[in-house]
Amino acid sequence: MLRATSVKAAGTWPLVEACDSVILDFDARHRRRIAMHGQTGVAFLLDLPKAVALADGDGLVLEEGGIVAVVAASERLIEVRAGAGIDLVRIAWHLGNRHLPTQILGDCLRIREDHVILEMLTKLGARAELIEAPFDPEGGAYGHGSVQGHEHHD
Repeated sequence: MLRATSVKAAGTWPLVEACDSVILDFDARHRRRIAMHGQTGVAFLLDLPKAVALADGDGLVLEEGGIVAVVAASERLIEVRAGAGIDLVRIAWHLGNRHLPTQILGDCLRIREDHVILEMLTKLGARAELIEAPFDPEGGAYGHGSVQGHEHHD
């Protein structure tokens, strides 16, 4: 089986050179080792030294030659907007306080669809809209990669 043993960062290689692509949601883009099948049939083993958070446009480098492009899949999200700048900051604080992975865009926030959080956002005065889009939340404050819940320490 073909093996992909390294990653080229998005923007550092021409996408047109990809021999295939894999479409992955946010959770599936944080991997170290897994068998994958590209959209046009290339089967390979992703076999990285450590788990990495793959981004849309990254390339999985095959040992035997070739690069498989990573494409971020569309997911059901809530796009959050608010009136004045401080309102959006307040909403971001509430999302962070709940340890929710959050994508920060210029004038809005995106989180995964969650009916309980949607109700909270509405009560906070947010304008929330259900959308389908790739999800690329901020990495953790202590390094890049996926955001995970953590314990609070005194």
